Amino acid sequence: MTDLLGFALLAFTSFFTLINPIGTMPIFMTMTADLDTPHRNYTARKASIAAFITIIAFAFSGQLLFNFFGISVNSFRVVGGVIFFLMGMDMLQARLSSIKVHGKGKAEKKEIVDDISITPLAIPMISGPGAITNAIVMMEDADTVQHKLVLISSIFGVLLLTYLILLSSGKILKLLGNTGKNVLMRLMGLIVMVIAVEFFFSGMKPIIIDILKSAQ
Repeated sequence: MTDLLGFALLAFTSFFTLINPIGTMPIFMTMTADLDTPHRNYTARKASIAAFITIIAFAFSGQLLFNFFGISVNSFRVVGGVIFFLMGMDMLQARLSSIKVHGKGKAEKKEIVDDISITPLAIPMISGPGAITNAIVMMEDADTVQHKLVLISSIFGVLLLTYLILLSSGKILKLLGNTGKNVLMRLMGLIVMVIAVEFFFSGMKPIIIDILKSAQ
């Protein structure tokens, strides 16, 4: 029982740290700033569900898929870095949400929600390389059915908490107003671009080292 509790605590804390819902919230706020409350809430719900499905899918089959396609986690980091950087560029110019959403009808807004809720919100922001790698490693360490159930429950708990945190972004947006929203978007754009660079080079470094080793 003590071992199971320790495993549950490790799983919950590691996934909460890697997913970082508090850090994701400002970016979610800027991307959904021009959406009404129902569409914003729907975006948060869909992104959280998609992230949960992605993490669980990789937990059970990630290592097999990576080996089959010859994909490494480092390659995933590089792609995530590129996506983050492009998103940060738009945010830095305070144009990320206004260009996509302004003047759109209900059907078009739903299409926008479907677009951003999967990429980049669910993948790679919520279920990023760190969370996916952690899921694969911890699933391999889960020797019993009880440990596997605890791991799945921990992932569900973290993503439920992420969903609730994202829901609270609507209240914060009301307090900020348009000026505050634009300032926050530019600030977060800069931070996202810095994160993108870190993602990119943390993935590129081992790849380059492997290339140099094979060239020798």
